[in-house]
Formats: sequence, C-alpha cells, structure tokens
Amino acid sequence: MYVPPNFKVDDAAAWKIVDDAGAGMLIINTDEGLSSVFVPVVTSEDRRTIRFHVARANAWWRAVEDGLEVLAIFLTASAYVSPSLYPSRTESPGVVPTWNYVACEVRGRLYVHDDEQWTSTQIHDLTDHFESDRSPKWRVEDSPADYIGHQLSAIVGIEIEVTSIQGKAKLSQNRPEIDHDNVRDSFAHGTLSERNVSTRMNLEK
Repeated sequence: MYVPPNFKVDDAAAWKIVDDAGAGMLIINTDEGLSSVFVPVVTSEDRRTIRFHVARANAWWRAVEDGLEVLAIFLTASAYVSPSLYPSRTESPGVVPTWNYVACEVRGRLYVHDDEQWTSTQIHDLTDHFESDRSPKWRVEDSPADYIGHQLSAIVGIEIEVTSIQGKAKLSQNRPEIDHDNVRDSFAHGTLSERNVSTRMNLEK
C-alpha cells in the first residue's frame, strides 16, 4: 500500500482501524490464482495473531497450507471528494477529484485449525467482542447446545500470524485548511459514507 508521509498512521492507529472495521478482506494466492474471503475477525491482546473462521463449504480454506502468505485489507471510511468542495480553487484552479479513506493492510502467515475446541473458543471470543457494548448481550450459550454443535461442525478455524501492519488515513491533510474544513463540513450533511469520513476527519485533525 502506497502511504505518503501526510497520510501515514502509527501501528497503534493501524490496529484501531482493524478493530473499528471488525471484518476484512483476506486475499491469498492459489494454484488457480488469487482468492479472497470477507470475514469478521478477533485479534489477540498482544496483536501477534488474528483469528477467524470460514464455512467448511467454502473452498477458500482448502487452498490454505500452513504458512501460506495472506494479505488482509480493512476499511473504515471511504468517499469521493469533488474539487467543487475546495474553496481555494477560485484562486488556484489546478485541482482534481480524489478519494478520502481510512484503511489498513495486514500481512501474515495462515494456519488452519480444523478443531472444534479451537473454533468454539474463537466464536465465543468473537461474540463476546462484538456484543461487549450491547445491552442486553447475546451469548453463544443462549442457543441450544446441539444447534451450536451443528454450527461448529460446519466451520473451520483460521489463524494469521501477523508479520506486518500498515495503516493509512487519507483525509485531505494535503489540502489547505479551508479546503479540508469545507470537505469535512459538507460531508457532515451528506451520505452515510460521507458522514463517516467527516467523523474521521474530525478525529484526525
């Protein structure tokens, strides 16, 4: 991922992007070419591993050999930016459209866990993570044990041993302040995607 200095974020902020996204697109190279899967994930406290599961019926995991390299992409904000949002264009008309976004790229090695105890722990951790701010909280134990057992038999666990992480927040930092602020304020009343970018622009400033 190309990251100019203006848009670079540190590792802590990059991991925050992973946490905020909650799910990401994982891409591997197989004998048949590139293959992807989109999955919710849970990260370890030490940020060394990312765990998830896929449907046993999904052919993606069958192409995974232990140690296979993976690229995981996480996106939390994304919106088109029109030059019409730049007040400075009246004095400096040399402007072009662009795109504002917040994204993170994780690289690592994949390992398959076709083990019901492992996948049970993973779905409990995943559920607890995403239910943590909800009230009432749903628990895995709220479903019948035989139903959960059936579901567990239909999934396969996967773990990424993280080798690198790189985050990027492209939020008009390279524009004059008047342009940055007008994009942010205009997006605050726009589409859902634009409002999300506006919120990120407030956080990054």
